[in-house]
Amino acid sequence: MLRVSTEFLFVLVVLLPPLTFGDLEEADVSMELITDSSPCSATCGLGLKTQTLCRMKAVEEDVRTEEAAIVSEACRVRSVQCLQSWQCGLQTLTATAGQRVEIDCLGEVMKTKGRFSWRVTWRHTRGIITSDDSLFAHWKTLYLDRVILDPVREEDAGTYRCEVQDASYRRVKRAYWGIRVLPVGVVNLDYESSLSQWDQPGKQHKQTSLRVHHMVVLSVGIAVVVVLALLGLCLCYRGGGSRKGSG
Repeated sequence: MLRVSTEFLFVLVVLLPPLTFGDLEEADVSMELITDSSPCSATCGLGLKTQTLCRMKAVEEDVRTEEAAIVSEACRVRSVQCLQSWQCGLQTLTATAGQRVEIDCLGEVMKTKGRFSWRVTWRHTRGIITSDDSLFAHWKTLYLDRVILDPVREEDAGTYRCEVQDASYRRVKRAYWGIRVLPVGVVNLDYESSLSQWDQPGKQHKQTSLRVHHMVVLSVGIAVVVVLALLGLCLCYRGGGSRKGSG
């Protein structure tokens, strides 16, 4: 192995002439600056964002000459990974027994690097929907990056938690999925789905027409009952008056 002594390095530093700023300009030394950056494509877990990098000299020339073409010719766009938060929170879904339920932990960005580039662990708590980590137990799955319940059973209901770490054991994602499983034939009283159906223009107009029709029929029925009641009272009153007169 070649060893260089400190005395030899000191002689080289003393003998070599120092570099000035003019020498750096003549050597065309430049650095890149990030002039623009897009938001991260994912609010939790790994995502992607695009950055525009421009050479410092091109930026200075652009400031002086106000020519955008100089900057665009010396700029480049790159795509980099980004991580805003590793906590993805709790999501809930409702399924009927016998359906297929699939939970995908890795996003598209992570899949581009390969499923085996990550350490994915699954945990499960049966029968309840919660994010309390002390209630979870280790869950074995046939797949590394997902849980597939096909067909899903009522005893599969509960909360599933996945955690993703990179090759350096750095946590990059943790997500919870709360699954409700209904027996066959049970109606799902889901307010959000009912609200989304109500927001559709065609169904909203149809339901409004049906409600107006029901209200009109109900009003007519009430009016008929009131009129018949009044006629009955009048007949009773007249009948009573005629009996008193004859007596």
